[in-house]
Amino acid sequence: MWITTSYLVASTVLVPIWGKLSDTIGRRKVLLAGIVIFLLGSLLCGLAANATQLILYRAVQGIGSASLFTSAFAIVADLYSPRERGKLNGYFGATFGLSSVLGPLVGGFLTDTFGWHWCFFVNLPLGVIAIAFIVARMPPLLPRTERKGAIDVGGAIALAAAVVPLLIALSFGKTELRAGETGFLWTSWQELSLFAGSLVGVISFLIIEKRVKEPIVDLSLFKNRAFALGTLAAFASGLTFLGAIVFLPLFMQTVVGERATGAGLTTLPLTFGIVVGNITSGRMTSSTGKYKPFLVASIALSAVAFAILALTLDTDATKLSVSWKMFLIGLGIGPAIPLFALAIQNSVPQQFIGVASSMSTFARQLGSTVGIALLGTVFSTALSVNLETKMKAATEGVPPALLARMQGQAGAGGEGGAAEGAPQSRGFDRARIEGKVREAFAAQRSQVHDERALAGLAAAEQQALDTVGKVEVAFKEAFTEAVRRVYLASILIALLALLVTLLVPALPLREQAPSAVPVAAE
Repeated sequence: MWITTSYLVASTVLVPIWGKLSDTIGRRKVLLAGIVIFLLGSLLCGLAANATQLILYRAVQGIGSASLFTSAFAIVADLYSPRERGKLNGYFGATFGLSSVLGPLVGGFLTDTFGWHWCFFVNLPLGVIAIAFIVARMPPLLPRTERKGAIDVGGAIALAAAVVPLLIALSFGKTELRAGETGFLWTSWQELSLFAGSLVGVISFLIIEKRVKEPIVDLSLFKNRAFALGTLAAFASGLTFLGAIVFLPLFMQTVVGERATGAGLTTLPLTFGIVVGNITSGRMTSSTGKYKPFLVASIALSAVAFAILALTLDTDATKLSVSWKMFLIGLGIGPAIPLFALAIQNSVPQQFIGVASSMSTFARQLGSTVGIALLGTVFSTALSVNLETKMKAATEGVPPALLARMQGQAGAGGEGGAAEGAPQSRGFDRARIEGKVREAFAAQRSQVHDERALAGLAAAEQQALDTVGKVEVAFKEAFTEAVRRVYLASILIALLALLVTLLVPALPLREQAPSAVPVAAE
């Protein structure tokens, strides 16, 4: 768990810092530095000899990756007019959605074929190509402001103190803690201490940013209604992003019976929806000069898609019946990535483009982390309550001794989890459990020679096997209901995001390119 958490924490914390640096020292320097650090982290991860080293080196990777997404949108903003950015940001968003599925698939192939180390080594040649292209073709894009100032070290430390414990608390919080699982109960002293530490960090950050000459985030920007509401809307839209991706593969594996790879491929329609939604909304934004109608339409569509999924999902679902609904969700959630970046960039002067781009990314990433923790809690609570009720009904009338024997044969059928912070569900392997039950009764029959006793054992075995079937149905129904509750909660979150988005001022997109683009040699 820490292997992913270390990357998540580092990449989220550093996003605003990289954004500020890109405004003060130039985009190309920041982009190249981010790629070099990411490649160094990748090399070290591939050479890691133990889990501790891998956790540390994943954090190095996260530090570098934080600059990449922010720099991409900021560079587009430097080179093109706001109206042209819509189309280009759409292409960036589509690429991001496509890579989110192709990455794990390629990683799985490399792991199965060459070993897990090559999941990291494969980044090296690609990174070298990217560096060569940037050095040869990308203009320096020098900063537009003469305000260099000292790096806000105090603000950076306070920001880390605010975000790090919050992300750790959200990643490790659980409604119930099973034996062998890593994490803390939400009401435990560990969780409460982390949240308290985060609050102290937030207060410290705000105090420092008000006093320093060159803050990481200029708090006066939040007096700009378009910037403040745009950032809040990006956070709200991020709340549902991971929930849409995480829970359906779990459902397909646990209820429908897909293998892990097949369940993971369930997200392909979602990815295609994201790609189509991003490219289409981006092109329409550029052609009309308006972004708000497409933002509102996309979030409304995601709410409708969540509703369809929540109201129609059942234990008889198939991959085909789920795929088109996932495509709808992708159409809805995809455009939020580039269009909120465009809206927030368009609300600030050109010298704050790096900060604006980083705040869009930061808000979305933080929203995704909070959202998966929130939806994971909804899932775990609903699963626990429904399992207790349905299992009680499925085992009603079964003799206690026989029930105890069956429970001893069941155990855990496996673990599932598609992303960090996702709930881990215990599957139900009916064939394995039935095999264990038959083995247990066969061992008893070998020691019994009385006809009446053998008949009694045969009746008890059949009752046990029938109960296993009922328990399987109860488990799948409980799991399905828990996933449905997740998407019901997602509807409410999407409606909240829609409400905030409606309040975002619709500023006109300028048609002229940024004036005096700084491309002079360094």
